[in-house]
Amino acid sequence: MQLLLDGEPLSVIMRTPGNDIELALGLLHAERVIISLRDVASLRISAEAHETEAKIAVRDDLLESNAVDVHLRTTAARRPRRSFLSSSACGVCGATTMDDLAHDHAPLRPGPIVDAKTLPPLADRLREQQRLFERTGGLHAAGLFSASGELITLREDIGRHNAVDKVVGRALLDGTAPISGALLAVSGRAGYEVVQKAIAAGIPILVAVGAPSTLAVATAVRFGLTLVGFMRGERFNVYSAPERVRGARLD
Repeated sequence: MQLLLDGEPLSVIMRTPGNDIELALGLLHAERVIISLRDVASLRISAEAHETEAKIAVRDDLLESNAVDVHLRTTAARRPRRSFLSSSACGVCGATTMDDLAHDHAPLRPGPIVDAKTLPPLADRLREQQRLFERTGGLHAAGLFSASGELITLREDIGRHNAVDKVVGRALLDGTAPISGALLAVSGRAGYEVVQKAIAAGIPILVAVGAPSTLAVATAVRFGLTLVGFMRGERFNVYSAPERVRGARLD
């Protein structure tokens, strides 16, 4: 999918088709090009041979497009210095230096406190809702959950960072961002790009089925994100901000 900003090519995104408006908005939010939906004046989507003006509040669950053009109301909060490629393997797209990656986010708010017993079932709940994974065996998932473990939004994509962008884009469309009262669970490992996107969205707790990278842990510590990884049965590791997990046994 090609992402355009004010009619100018910005990015080519390697993704699983579907929820493309959510993906575009989530990516622009993570890159701090937009802060909220109020920054967006209009969207133009192109699918096959026709173009359509999309309402901002559209539910695009079944919408597939080969181009999304986002027009801003005012000057972008952080206009990328160059076009970039977003591959299915890496979601660190428009940054050119390590300082750019952090985008100078403020530390996260204290956020909710969750019971330790709430976390282990999240991996199974992700897996149960992965309809495309059932058919292909090759997609990642990102799920937004309440502090009590109720599923709010789940999205799938070949890239887990794209799935996160789709979840955040949905919250932008629904007017529920920043997402300070929920937690995010992702299949696979917790790479830096997933941690950065969670912080940008204001999500205080990130749970990953697999391991985090060293940079992911360092970034979580820096911004006060509760980072949980290595979900194995009833066991998991808390790498940062453990005060948000009530009842966790420390080994």
